[in-house]
Amino acid sequence: MNELIKINEENKVDGRELHDFLQIETPFKKWIDRMMEYGFTEGVDFWTKMSETYPQGGRPATEYFLTISMAKEICMIQRNERGKQARLYFIECEKRLKALNPPLSLEEQMARGLLAAQKMLDQTKLELTQAKQLVHELQPKATYYDLVLQNKSLLSVTKIAKDYGKSAIWLNTKLHEYGIQFKQGDQWFLYQRYAQNGYTQSDTHVIDDTHSRMNTKWTQKGRLFIYDTLKSHGILPLIEQDSKSA
Repeated sequence: MNELIKINEENKVDGRELHDFLQIETPFKKWIDRMMEYGFTEGVDFWTKMSETYPQGGRPATEYFLTISMAKEICMIQRNERGKQARLYFIECEKRLKALNPPLSLEEQMARGLLAAQKMLDQTKLELTQAKQLVHELQPKATYYDLVLQNKSLLSVTKIAKDYGKSAIWLNTKLHEYGIQFKQGDQWFLYQRYAQNGYTQSDTHVIDDTHSRMNTKWTQKGRLFIYDTLKSHGILPLIEQDSKSA
């Protein structure tokens, strides 16, 4: 199919090129304003932008980019041979686009909807779990405020793991094996029976309008709890291993 009128990569038609092809004698600005009276909507049927190159006289001009459907309707309005030719051309263009991008079947639409709903549900569950842990950590304030929460020596799991010559992955895995924490997404959360004991402190870092990430660190009380737990399984920090071997 010969390209009568150029269609850009966004499947839009340059209004001025259409005006030229149709050989309209009326100046472009007057003609396009008259076409707009047929009820076309900006942002739906057409888009505008200021021209980067000014016409003769130096004044900026507004460029119009039309959907194929709008261009087809405008051609029908012209009621001349050029309009008929362009209209048939745009009809063929629409057929080709539909062949390249066939409409989704009902099953495909439902599958996409379910996938989107599942992603929203997963995000909601994660935010709910974050909120629960934050609530549990705030609950013991009255009891542990002076002893724990005022203590600024908060430690990352990486720092505590170094006491044992291990990595954060190793320590997180051990705490999971011992039934202390569980993983949701890429974040670790304490099980409820431990979440209220002042072992951790968390804050939420906002990434964008729909996503956030919770940063969790261990208090000194939590560090002692980890020490007692690992010791009960025969795992000691490096400093105690050295003293025993000496």
